[in-house]
Amino acid sequence: MQTVVLAAGQGTRMRPLTARRPKPMLPVADRPLVAHTAAAAVAAGASRLVLVVGYEADAVREQFGDTYAGVPVTYADQRSQRGTADAVRAARPHLEDGPFAVLNGDALYDRPSLAALYDAAPAVGSFRVDDPSVYGVLETVDRGDDAVATGVVEKPADPPSDLINAGAYAFPAAAQDWLDVPESSRGEHELTDVLGRVCEAADVRAVPFDRWLDVGRPWELLAANEWKLGAAERAVRGDVHPDAECRGAVVVEDGARVDRGVVVEGPTRIRAGATVGPNAYVRGATLVGPDATVGHAVEVKNSVLMAGATVGHLSYVGDSILGRNVNFGAGTTVANLRHDDADVRTRVKDETVSTGRRKFGAVCGDGVKTGVQTSLNAGVVLPTDSRTGPGESVLRSPQSRE
Repeated sequence: MQTVVLAAGQGTRMRPLTARRPKPMLPVADRPLVAHTAAAAVAAGASRLVLVVGYEADAVREQFGDTYAGVPVTYADQRSQRGTADAVRAARPHLEDGPFAVLNGDALYDRPSLAALYDAAPAVGSFRVDDPSVYGVLETVDRGDDAVATGVVEKPADPPSDLINAGAYAFPAAAQDWLDVPESSRGEHELTDVLGRVCEAADVRAVPFDRWLDVGRPWELLAANEWKLGAAERAVRGDVHPDAECRGAVVVEDGARVDRGVVVEGPTRIRAGATVGPNAYVRGATLVGPDATVGHAVEVKNSVLMAGATVGHLSYVGDSILGRNVNFGAGTTVANLRHDDADVRTRVKDETVSTGRRKFGAVCGDGVKTGVQTSLNAGVVLPTDSRTGPGESVLRSPQSRE
């Protein structure tokens, strides 16, 4: 099945992490997010990949090249982001005759679910959630053992079901001629309108997905790493000091170093060029990125440290995301829990929203530097290249300049 992967958006809800890279290129375990999408598609039977690129497109091109896992790759440029149908329309010249699939490059799928989607074409991926009101909810009818989709209701106040659209489609060849849909009320050309046209022409099976995750906001990037790090098997290949201890599903890549007195509890991945210790404690679903540093007497829990990030000494980082080349001064401490035990709230696109997580720390854009003894409150977001002074307590996210 030829497969279109949408990877052109700016990812504004993920700012400041996407200020200098496309959201699909954010790190999840051993590869970028979109590479997990591509890998699942290839494993499910994708015969070729068409990657729709736009914002910071070179990063995606450099990641994939001309082939991925033995499957040919081509690129379609979406010059301005005008919706998902517009994105697939940009890919149309690269499609051969025949059915085609469309996947979001910022979502995680499991291989069996995608294989079922491909086999059931025409089909749409479906997933059950507790609160469908913030998603596109599928309208379905029963046809024997199958649920057949008849349409999508976007973010309904009174959802017709708890079955949502997972943003994965297997379209018939005729749908290539149905991509020129009018603008929606949001001013975009929506792929759900194309789905509606397909539903009018054929029975579209709503294929239930066993596992799926839309990665649109920073805490969902943590969830993505929790998923993929948790699926890894133990592999300690780097330089680990005899007095260090690796417990459980720990991956230490070639070229990484774990020093004396360190305790690492899985699921954790320490990438090539990274150093941990001495006397550090790394636990939970933690990714220590390439060339990152976790120094003396530092504790890192359930966090993502991107390439070149440094937490030098005497610091605590919990349930947080540190962008590339972040540098935490000595004694920097991140709070990750509210005293009233309510879910942590944080700032997304100039709006304060709930993360739905009882524990959530700080989000730091690329190049952030904190002064010694800085304290960061739960849910604080620091913009790209921002600074804190020695002893500063940051209780609320500063206004973003991005």
